[in-house]
Amino acid sequence: MPEGDTILWAATRMRPVLEGRVPDAIDMPAGRAGGLRGPDGHLSWPGTLAGRAVTAIGTLGKNLLVEFDGDLVLRSHLRMTGAWGVYRRGARWRRPPRRAWLVLSAAGHDVVQFDGPVLELLTRAGARAHPQLSTLGPDILAEDFDAKRFLARLRRGDQARTIGEALLDQRTLAGIGNIWKSESLWEAGIDPWREVRSVSDAEALAIVHGARPRMLRSGLEGPRTIQPRVYRLAGRPCRRCGAAIRARHQGDSNRATYWCPACQR
Repeated sequence: MPEGDTILWAATRMRPVLEGRVPDAIDMPAGRAGGLRGPDGHLSWPGTLAGRAVTAIGTLGKNLLVEFDGDLVLRSHLRMTGAWGVYRRGARWRRPPRRAWLVLSAAGHDVVQFDGPVLELLTRAGARAHPQLSTLGPDILAEDFDAKRFLARLRRGDQARTIGEALLDQRTLAGIGNIWKSESLWEAGIDPWREVRSVSDAEALAIVHGARPRMLRSGLEGPRTIQPRVYRLAGRPCRRCGAAIRARHQGDSNRATYWCPACQR
């Protein structure tokens, strides 16, 4: 699943094309428009958004939010299958056109959302009250990251679950997925199998601060600028201590966790 840095990278590429501009064209190929209702009851999103400028493009955890004049907000969540692409007009897309859900054209580019699966048009008030947005924990990539709120959410949750599981709970900390779960725990030297109650506040914040700089770089410069320390490197030597990296599935979601059993305590 795309994580917070991937969503930030999409926003980083979209902003120069869309922000402050009225899209030249808005298209929903493959009949998508007929199955998606906007906040004003219209079935036609292109008709609802026509003539409206994009005022801001932001991220909240794994959600991408495109704001339009008139207090309208487009919310996207890519889950496991979706992707955003930005292409020069006429260039070949990386996925077939039949898989495009939304195309916003401006400044000689096409901004394309492929394969959904979550695409909603909301009012700004509706976005604030949205059940999937209003319950999120603090965004790890927020400029003013709220450390106190993160710790409060962490302590409010099940203290018997492992810290690896807790990091995937978006109600505790928004933006981290399976990749950055493993990477952040390695950076902080924390064993992913420790129960939350055994992790001090200082250690919990070290996990966040170990991940933020690398996630921000990935989101602003592109994921290819970041080399993994442990993720998908099972059996290879740990770059910190030389022990073999291990992998095991963890939690109810049964997601693979990668860690060094020698230097993560």
